Amino acid sequence: MLASASTTSRPLLLGLTGGIGSGKSTVSRRLAELGAVVIDADAIARSVTAPAGTAMPAIRAQFGDGFVTPDGALDRDRMRERVFSDPQAKQQLEAIVHPLVGEETARQTRAALALHPPVIVFDVPLLVESAHWRERVDRILVVDCSPATQIQRVVARSALAPAAVERIIAAQATREQRRAIADWVLLNEDLSLAQLHERIDALMEELQSARQQMAGTPLPTPPSGV
Repeated sequence: MLASASTTSRPLLLGLTGGIGSGKSTVSRRLAELGAVVIDADAIARSVTAPAGTAMPAIRAQFGDGFVTPDGALDRDRMRERVFSDPQAKQQLEAIVHPLVGEETARQTRAALALHPPVIVFDVPLLVESAHWRERVDRILVVDCSPATQIQRVVARSALAPAAVERIIAAQATREQRRAIADWVLLNEDLSLAQLHERIDALMEELQSARQQMAGTPLPTPPSGV
């Protein structure tokens, strides 16, 4: 239990997830605008694999210079191809990165608790796939859309071809698996940004109510991995 927060007025710990292109980042940004503190596991993973990132010496030792860019960061495109074709490489990469992400997540959680926000959002792309996260949050929000919409959005914002996006989707949890663990499902399909914000604003009111219902209950186990 995270003992540094009073259980009488503690925040709601919300796990946020969704497939690539679902709009999860847009949702997390809006929740932050509404007063939540957002801890982004993917952003942390990018930071530890950036130039001079804490994961880079071990990655270079494990995979070689060919997986490191000239400026010293992880070559994400090349590593993506490697882990898609080599499950052992995926496990090796996760063994390096995940503990570091867990340490930074725990540090950010302690800092967030000191701010006494109404909600702490853990933005975790692989929440469904993780063996840890579901027991470390109070509730789970899934941002959902069709695979066709995922592909359309990702192709529009990146240099990835549709086939490459399809491979990423196939490697993630299925839409049904994500929906099965959700306390809330936010369907982000054919919505304008204003309409999406309206739905998030209404959801924030529900999160506040859920927080009030949890007053006096202990916080879940502190996050220590992904």
